[in-house]
This record gives sequence, C-alpha cells and structure tokens, in this order.
Amino acid sequence: METAVAAAAVVHALVDRGETLAVAESLTGGLLAATLVDIAGVSRVFRGGFVVYATDLKHSLAGVPEALLADRGPVDPDVALALAEGARARCGADWGLATTGVAGPEPQDGRPVGLVYVAVAGPGRATVRELRLSGSRDDVRTQTVASVLGLLADEVRGSTAAVAG
Repeated sequence: METAVAAAAVVHALVDRGETLAVAESLTGGLLAATLVDIAGVSRVFRGGFVVYATDLKHSLAGVPEALLADRGPVDPDVALALAEGARARCGADWGLATTGVAGPEPQDGRPVGLVYVAVAGPGRATVRELRLSGSRDDVRTQTVASVLGLLADEVRGSTAAVAG
C-alpha cells in the first residue's frame, strides 16, 4: 500500500474512533510526522511528537531509560517500545508510534544497514516489529514509515476486534 494511502487510512480510522496519536522518530527524522500532516483532517488526531536522533534525547525527551540505552544502544526492540510508550505518555495520546534503526549508508554500532524497529503503543498494549530493509537511505526511511503505519493499522483493527469480541 502506498505510504500516503496508508497514512490517510489510519488517520481516518482514528478520527472515526475519536482517538489521538503521537510519534517518536529516530532514523526517519520527521518523515513520519510529515507524512501524517500531509493528510487533511489530521489535526483532529495528531498530538505531536519528537525527532530524537541523538541517543541522549531518546532519554531526556522521550523517556527511554538511560540504562537500556547504555546497555543495548539505540537500535533495539525494547528501545523502540520505550520510544512509542514515551511519545504516547508525554504527548497525552491514545497511540504512540516509534521508529529506530540504521538507514545507512554505513553500519552503526555493529548494527547492519536496514535493521529497523518500529513500535506502536496503544490502549493496554504495545508491539514492536523488526524489519530487515534494503535499498538507499531514502528507501529505508520511506519503507520504515510505511511499516509503522501498517503496524498501527493492524493494532487499531485488533483493538476494534477485541472490543467487538
């Protein structure tokens, strides 16, 4: 699914549900927020977020535990979850989205180019997905945005099914 179409679908679903979202971005550097704000009506659901490219800002702005960052580094599934939870809590949103990984062109801290973690934290649960992406730096960033929006769509559908079931 094209990224803009995926963004529109999740924005409209959240509008219908009266729910909000926030983001904490690392490797996408604001691309996720920019993709969301391209959608008309997003102001009804998008609270804001953080571009926390530097590791220390992942702690000070998004609330990722310093010990976790020191022990595992910024490219880690638990860091992605903590980023999503931090965005949700600190922005007062129903849903928090997070991106962290290595866009390239060089590996980072022993992590290969294309290793990415996306996470979504929502009412009562959080989930993370590991991605192994390829292509240029721009390709990795664009695929990451599409993946985290897809993960949010899955989670929103899942929470609807849980309420209905």
